Amino acid sequence: MSIKRRLFLLLGFLALLILGYFIGAWFGWYGNKQNLRAITEVENPQQVRAVAKRHQGDKETAGGSLAKQVLFGDLHVHTTFSMDAFQNSLPIMQGQGVHPPADACDFARFCSALDFYSINDHAESLTQERWQQTKQSIEQCNGVSADSSNPDMVAFLGWEWTQIGKTPETHFGHKNVVLRDYQEGQVPARPISAKGQAFDAMRNANVGMLKIAGPLLDFENRQEFFDIDRFVRDTQAADICQAGVHVKELPLDCLERAATPAELFEKLRQWDMPAVVIPHGTAWGNTAPAGSSWNMQLSQDNHDAGYQTAIEIFSGHGNSEEYRSWRGVTKDKQGNWVCPEPSEDFIPGCWQAGEIIRKRCLAEEHPEQECATRAEVARENFLSAGKPGFKTVPGSTADEWQDAGQCRDCYLPTYNHRPGMSAQAALAIRNFNSGDGEAERFKFGFIGSSDNHAARAGTGYKELERFGFTDSHGPRSTWLYNKLRGNKAPIAESMALNSKKHIRGSNKERSNSFMFTGGLVAVHAQGRDRQAIWDAIQRNEVYSTSGPRILLWFDLINGPEQGNNQGTYSMGQSLAMTEQPSFRIRALGAFKQKPGCPEFTADTLGQAELERLCKGECYNPSDERHAIVRIEIVKITPQNSPDEALGSVIHDVWKSFDCPADGQGCSVEFTDDDFARAQRDSLYYVRAIQQATATINGGTLQCQYDENGQCIKVNVCYVDERTPADDNCLADSEHRAWSSPIFVDYADS
Repeated sequence: MSIKRRLFLLLGFLALLILGYFIGAWFGWYGNKQNLRAITEVENPQQVRAVAKRHQGDKETAGGSLAKQVLFGDLHVHTTFSMDAFQNSLPIMQGQGVHPPADACDFARFCSALDFYSINDHAESLTQERWQQTKQSIEQCNGVSADSSNPDMVAFLGWEWTQIGKTPETHFGHKNVVLRDYQEGQVPARPISAKGQAFDAMRNANVGMLKIAGPLLDFENRQEFFDIDRFVRDTQAADICQAGVHVKELPLDCLERAATPAELFEKLRQWDMPAVVIPHGTAWGNTAPAGSSWNMQLSQDNHDAGYQTAIEIFSGHGNSEEYRSWRGVTKDKQGNWVCPEPSEDFIPGCWQAGEIIRKRCLAEEHPEQECATRAEVARENFLSAGKPGFKTVPGSTADEWQDAGQCRDCYLPTYNHRPGMSAQAALAIRNFNSGDGEAERFKFGFIGSSDNHAARAGTGYKELERFGFTDSHGPRSTWLYNKLRGNKAPIAESMALNSKKHIRGSNKERSNSFMFTGGLVAVHAQGRDRQAIWDAIQRNEVYSTSGPRILLWFDLINGPEQGNNQGTYSMGQSLAMTEQPSFRIRALGAFKQKPGCPEFTADTLGQAELERLCKGECYNPSDERHAIVRIEIVKITPQNSPDEALGSVIHDVWKSFDCPADGQGCSVEFTDDDFARAQRDSLYYVRAIQQATATINGGTLQCQYDENGQCIKVNVCYVDERTPADDNCLADSEHRAWSSPIFVDYADS
């Protein structure tokens, strides 16, 4: 056989191998299920609990009740059983591989040293097999502690109900369901997902090009692409549950859906198992359409005060606390959505879309009138597109958008902040069409959590590892980044967009500057066990922090004596009175952190696992605390009529008190002298502000302002090569704790 013929046959054989390889990839022959890993079944030594005991000692100094202790947890943790988490775990997105439920347990116990946590993967991708594996992992995690009455940590089971509406009228947002129990037969047989855009996006996901192109771009990690294809295929193979059938009569392995909160609450009532429902990321403009408000959820049975007791006001996706009077869109007299003009402290995104096109048009020396017309078209296209309106401006840069759509004076705000969906707005509104007592108002407690998508519960203990401890992600290559995002060349005309193809409005160039390490939930509990923590959550004796373990007590001290309370009411409680309410606040800053990890953690996990899971850094407190620099009081007097402007009933800041800078904490007492005169229902909550420290994305867009206070240049935190990979984009920020409100109704109102 000639050399030429042999070469021809060899090339043909190689071509067949390559063709076979890609055929196998296309038909999903190579995909594996996730490596579940194993929980480290070593009970933490007593040193892990030392911090809780030190809290107890500090509380004696602060004058708190010895019957309760402060415990810290994270009730919002995703593993790579969530589709978006799996996608972001790919090395090509600067992820670090899969993080199954076992990682969440180990991270919470050894890296962040939490007292409790819950897993809340998106129900849309929780097949029956993954739900069973999640339950088994939670059971194993709880089983590590030999003494269930005094465990080193408590693991809760749950899921996320991920609803995204195309319009303000159909948007309800994301809610975490957390269950008290975790054993088989004591929890729902399947999680309940939302019906709509998020579910459809998962159900119709197509990673066909990813599993073909991915290995070509990153051959070393080709298995990751095959595995995510397997993940999607397994999800799509599950049948959808039949609507209108009682939950206990449905097949075990179907995917159950609820289109509205009302349907979700009804299904939970059918299960009749202890649960709480916690709205989160409510003001996040990536998912909430401009113009969204809480009013839709205070009617039509879309709120259940028995389940929906608290709201997550801070997470790794920002702060949903604060209300502002400006809006990204408004309605004209005919009820049509229109683009408002800028105000002194806010530029609507739709307005800036027009300005970008107008400036480009003028730069090409077109007539001013033509450029003005193009600007109007651009604003209309932006409005029609909805959340992804930025895509109607081809090739736009972060500098062109400036700080449009962003809250300039909010603390670590959500991206494209929606003030009508803020926690303050929720507490200020009433449903004037309802006579249902509690149902006419929200009486939320406040919690924080991480919303981390790498199974890392409680990442806010140190400001490091932007990739991993926050949800920052994306290709390292700017070229690949632009290709995957579909970035187009800049032109001087806007492009209409089919908004049906897009469920999120995340301009990643800018939104990655609004990714933080995440918050915590603290509870005042009568013990460390599951029931004690659950009871604290049920009575709303909870508070939020922006990550550090700040200690906070907030009490009303002259209320009516009922039962054993002797006139003292803790945060989260409600009462009625006619005399002036008086309050007491005590706060202590978080422990300053030492570098590295405690010796027992390193010895238990081993160096390799310590680096993979904890990135070599753990919760490692010193004996010194950060100073609390001031205490702020927010007072809200809920609407007395539907036309009463929310800005007039939200008093932020109502009172402020400076604190000693000695790191020994702060104690404050105050009285509302206007309560009896005004004769209005009122609520009060506290912000304990800690001294400023370096924080990942603490400056968000880091605008440079001109003499008129307008942003002229931004310094965003890129995920690609424009920002060094080891740059954590640090800027000073005043971390804080938010107490749950105390609700004081006027007794004769």
